[in-house]
Amino acid sequence: MGPESSVAAARLKRPSWKDPRLVVGILLVLASVAGVISLLSGADRTTEVFAARNSIGVGERITAENLIRTKVRLGETEQHYITAASGLPENAVAIQRIGKDQLVPRTSLGVVDALDRKPVALTVSEALPAQAVAGARVDVWVAQPDARNGFNEPRLLLPGAEIAEVTEGATALGSAKTTVLMVLVDDSSMPALLGAQANDARISVVWNPGGGSE
Repeated sequence: MGPESSVAAARLKRPSWKDPRLVVGILLVLASVAGVISLLSGADRTTEVFAARNSIGVGERITAENLIRTKVRLGETEQHYITAASGLPENAVAIQRIGKDQLVPRTSLGVVDALDRKPVALTVSEALPAQAVAGARVDVWVAQPDARNGFNEPRLLLPGAEIAEVTEGATALGSAKTTVLMVLVDDSSMPALLGAQANDARISVVWNPGGGSE
């Protein structure tokens, strides 16, 4: 057998298990397979979390009765939600509105002392815009009575106030329809609003599409 035949035979020789190239190749294949399995199992992992059975307003107690359990894929965002495994905090109330079927974020729960806004009822006799629903933002304007049995020029009292609830109302004699808005008011604005109501000021609301407050 000549030199060329010896070289060809060496090339065709079955690799040995002791060949480092073969060992490295096997390790790379195993690592790739393990990575794919881990990725697929992580993507398919679901977490049981709480969601609102119906809309939950600010200040409302959070209990098992007003929540449902649902399984979702949260991934790295799991820490931001209340899970069934962690359980519900005791004596928790909503400090932000939680819409129907919405997952319950941890930041939306607190205690009564943490509430910086409180619901106040406003009776409005004017027609409201269709956008004036729970969760929407409105500007509340107030016109104080003047000395001629009229009203002074309206001024903006509550910019971007959040509506907590909307209900139908009526006058004392039931002859006229009114709407009662529950709006969330912070303590700093409370005296001016309650004073306006005590003076029988005319209250009007305007939908604020920007949603912010000044």
